[in-house]
This record gives sequence, C-alpha cells and structure tokens, in this order.
Amino acid sequence: MTTPFPFTAVVGQDDLRLALLLNAVSPSVGGVLVRGEKGTAKSTAVRALTSLLPEVAVVPGCRFSCDPASPDPGCPDGPHEGEGGDTSRPARMVELPVGASEDRLVGALDIERALAEGVKAFEPGLLAAAHRGILYVDEVNLLHDHLVDLLLDAAAMGASYVEREGVSVRHAARFLLVGTMNPEEGELRPQLLDRFGLTVEVAASREPDQRVEVVRRRLAYDDDPAGFAARWADEEAAVRQRIVAARELLPSVRLGDAALRQIAAICAAFEVDGMRADIVMARTATALAAWAGRTEVLAEDVRQAALLALPHRRRRNPFDAPGLDEDKLDQTLEEFAGDDDPDPDPDGDGGGPGGGGGQPEPDEGPADDGAGAAPPEAGEGESAPGGAGEQSPVRAAEPFRTKVLSVPGIGEGAAGRRSRARTEHGRTTGARRPEGALTKLHLAATVRAAAPHQRARGRSGRGLVVRRDDLRQATREGREGNLVLFVVDASGSMAARQRMSAVKGAVLSLLLDAYQRRDKVGLVTFRGSAADVALPPTSSVDAAAARLESLPTGGRTPLAAGLLKAHDVLRVERLRDPARRALVVVVTDGRATGGPEPVALAARAARLFAAEGIASVVVDCESGPVRLGLAGRLAGELGGTAVTLDELRADSIAGLVKDVQRRAA
Repeated sequence: MTTPFPFTAVVGQDDLRLALLLNAVSPSVGGVLVRGEKGTAKSTAVRALTSLLPEVAVVPGCRFSCDPASPDPGCPDGPHEGEGGDTSRPARMVELPVGASEDRLVGALDIERALAEGVKAFEPGLLAAAHRGILYVDEVNLLHDHLVDLLLDAAAMGASYVEREGVSVRHAARFLLVGTMNPEEGELRPQLLDRFGLTVEVAASREPDQRVEVVRRRLAYDDDPAGFAARWADEEAAVRQRIVAARELLPSVRLGDAALRQIAAICAAFEVDGMRADIVMARTATALAAWAGRTEVLAEDVRQAALLALPHRRRRNPFDAPGLDEDKLDQTLEEFAGDDDPDPDPDGDGGGPGGGGGQPEPDEGPADDGAGAAPPEAGEGESAPGGAGEQSPVRAAEPFRTKVLSVPGIGEGAAGRRSRARTEHGRTTGARRPEGALTKLHLAATVRAAAPHQRARGRSGRGLVVRRDDLRQATREGREGNLVLFVVDASGSMAARQRMSAVKGAVLSLLLDAYQRRDKVGLVTFRGSAADVALPPTSSVDAAAARLESLPTGGRTPLAAGLLKAHDVLRVERLRDPARRALVVVVTDGRATGGPEPVALAARAARLFAAEGIASVVVDCESGPVRLGLAGRLAGELGGTAVTLDELRADSIAGLVKDVQRRAA
C-alpha cells in the first residue's frame, strides 16, 4: 500500500487545510469544494486527510459499515440487533471516477435473479463504501449531471435509494463529500455549488522560497515515502489528537444569539438565496470554535465561516467572479456585534482558530489566484493593429434569453441539454438486446420475448420462466451537449460601438445558454488579414466571456480565413472528442473583403461545412434601412439558417435551425 503524503507536510494552502479539518471535526458542515489551477496540491491534501481521521467501529461482515452502537435498522445486510462483537478499521477515502456509471455509484440489482428467482441480489456501490468515511470526486465539474444529483441527494439525506422495476433497496450513506475542480475546464451549476458546505480557492504561491520548499518536500517524499512520512509522524499525531478533542468538545460549544444575528445579517447583506448558507455558517462557526478549543463562538469564527461558506453562493451567473467584499463583511459584523461576544475581532487577525499547536492560521480572505478575477476593462492593454478605422474593445450589451439552437438528427455524445441523443437517461423509445451487462431493463419487451417459450420451458406455476436471451435493454432518448463554435467577425465593418456592443451581448447570451446546456465552447475571430483561435474548445464558458470582453476590432474582413480556421478547429476536435457533435455560430454582416476574389473564396469555404453536414447558424449583424442580404447568402452556402439579432431572442420567432440534409459519402 502506498504511503500517503503527510497532511501536515503540505506547504501553504491554509484555507484548504482548515476547511478539510473543520469537516473532519463536524461532518455536518457539508463537505468542501476546492477550486483552483492544476498542480496546487488539491488532491494531495484531500488524500492526506484520510490518515488523520479516527478509526471506525463497524459490525463484522456488514458491507455497509454499520455502527455497532447504532446499527441501521434498514441495512440490507441486517438486522444487526443482538449480534455480538465489533471491529475497527481505518476511515476510508473512496474516489468516484468522472466516467463512473450510475450503477457503480449507487449499486446495482441483479435483474436476472430478481426476475427468475424473485430475490433481491444487491451489489453495493461507491456510496455504500464511503459510508462513515470520505467520498472524493476529482474534477467534479466534469461529472455527469445526473450523477452529481444522485451524489448530492445522498449527501443531503444521509441515505442512498436504489429503485429498479419495483425492487427497492435503501442503505445509510453518510460521508464527507470533497470535490476538486479546475474552473478553466468548466463550472458547476449554481444549484450544485450551493450543495457544497464550504468552498476554497487555491493557487500556487508566487513566493520563490515557498515554491522551493514545495519542490524540496515533494522530491524527498518521492525518494523515500515511508521515511518522509516518519519524519512528520509527530505532527500528524498532534493533529489527529486535536481532531478527536474538537469532536468531543463540539456538543458543548455555544452559539449565542449575537453570533446568530451576525450570521443572518451577513447572509442577508450578501443576498444569498435560501437558508442553507445560514445553516452552514452556523455549523462552520461552531466547528471553528471547537477547533480552537473554545466553547463560545466569537465574531472571528463568524467572519472565517463567511469567507468559507459564502463565496460560491453569491454568484448569479457563471461570469461572476467568486469572492466576498471583505470591507462589507467587516461593516456588517461590527454593526451587529452583540454584548455576549466578549472580544469581537472583525479583522480576524487576533490569532485565529487555525493558530497554535503548529496548525495553519486562516488567511484573511480567500486565495487570490486570479482565476476568479473580473475580466479587464474594455481596451485595457489592447492595441488594434492593422488598418484605419479601428476602435478599442467595447462592453457587451446586457445578455438576454436566447432561442434554442440545436443540431439536427440524433447523436450519442456527452450528456447535456441541447440536442436530441440516445442516452442512459430520458424517455424510453424502444428496446433491444443488451450488449454486455444489462443496465436499463425494458420489462414489457422482456415479458413479450419470454412469453412464447413458456410451454417449451416446462412452466408449471404462476412464475414466468425467464432466460438471459429474453432480457431486453431499454433504449432511451434524452439530450446531449454539443461543441458550440463561435466564429465572430471583428472587422472594421463591425466596429461601430453600438453595433459591436449588441453583437457582444448576443454572443454573451449564447455563451450563457451554452453554460446552462452543458456545452463545450470555442471562439474563432477574424479581422485584418487573418483569423485567430481566441479560445480552443473548452468547457469553461467564463474563459470565452473574458476573451470576448477584450476583443479588439478593425481592419478588413477575411471571412474565408475565419471559416477555414473554424473548419480546422472542428477537424482537430473530432479526433479528440468524436462523439460530440458541433454547432457553428457565425456572427457577421456577411461582408468579405481583402485578398483576391474574397466573396468567391468565402463561398467555397462555406461549402465545406455543407458538404460535411455540419450544423450552422449565421447571426446576421447587418443594420440600417438598406440591407444587402449577404449573411443570408452565406447561410445558404453553409447549408444552415440566418437569423437577425432581434430574432435570436427567446420571445421572437421559433425554429431557428433547419434540418441539414446530409450528403451521401
């Protein structure tokens, strides 16, 4: 067994370590979501926490880790009342892979035995294995939505339910949920963000001395893991003992009325939705007091709890930067300070709950790694080379709800909410013979397949004689996520400020729609004499929004270059993600200038998309009383549809995307 990296040997990352320790003290805090760039010890710290948790007493032979002192009365392996003896084992950390199936997460029923023998043969999943331990999801933002829903429902209810074709199994599933993610690879939905108790932003230190120490410790660990861990054994034991002491002290901690009023006032001041934030802050502040060895919650506990529990709850859309206004936080704390708090410390610099005993002191605010920073002001640091009439970038107009753009036909791509696809979840459309393990039984089709053979199989009773060949897999239709590739005209003909503001607002609206529908997005721009890939295909729509905000304009209109660059991006992406279908959104007035025969060259480039059946939409940005209709002609060459900016709005005409007639190979 590999020796884990010691938790106390992690350099820096004080907020991350504190958030994990608070959940170890009080699992009711609700878990931790760790956001940050790659290579910042996110996974290392989470895995290291397991060795600090106290051992777990379990009923011998129980696959669901029932507590001998209070066994689950509904345990599938029970009942356990009257069973003698118990055993202890180390706390587990169970990792949920991004590509896991629903059966792997919640467990699976043996459908064949259930039908043929009438018995419940249940194989526990990862939720059962994680009971009374840690469930760790690396890259939780890439996990399929339906799995995240199941995961968070189990975390909230403390139990997992499996129901298949009338057969129901329930078992306890209480665990510390920890998720890590790189925001550059996409965001979680706000509803899911709210289900994590705490969030922490992490970044690599910019201090050379600290970076040197990180490398030194990592190299020493890689050379001799056991020896390195032995050198940190005393520090690990001290933290382990402190967790046990804090757990024992936790029921005695008093959360006074003044602290509760501060919590409520802070949540109201930052306009967080619902009441979950208040509850999480109360539990976190109580755990902070216990961790510090106190029986009274102070203002400094409330302040630190706000910094950990609120940043991810105040976001209104994926383009908002996470974080809190600490001046506003301190003003609210001071305004609602009460008499039963003997020493309010709104600045949080008086020692803090992480100080003492060699433990990290919490930072005065969340880590500032720039990942959640607001996009630069329009025109900052930008130059617009290449031609007269160029202008600095302008702000986008306010986003609006757009009509649904979709790819025609039925795909088999990644789970999402845009285009029709054959999926594991959705409405049942038919049945087929299973390929491999049966996952979604089509009961009626199975019965129809078995019925003609009952006499030949010697059926004598009321039960149906079912064999493997009779089983039918349900085929279902749902929605998939697509690659939405924006091809944006940034030439001089688009550079009028009012027009470009409207164009950016439209693209921003489509980006918001792509975020909600779980798409990947990419951005190609063309101006001057060439086209650029401003953003390769990614799941991070906020990165696309940042690129759009700083988009310079001016110069000629190399429309053909933009289309050819987009075609090349799609060719490469098909090799990387062949199952994900593409939707190309060309935002232009349809003009083509520069170079020999620019109009004819653009038409030839557009016909490449039509020949390959690539779904496309042209957002016509032409304005004024006299219109040339060039965008409509471009849409015809692409084999797609043209739509004006006004028609793009959800309250305008329906059916923006026509079915593309795929040509024979």
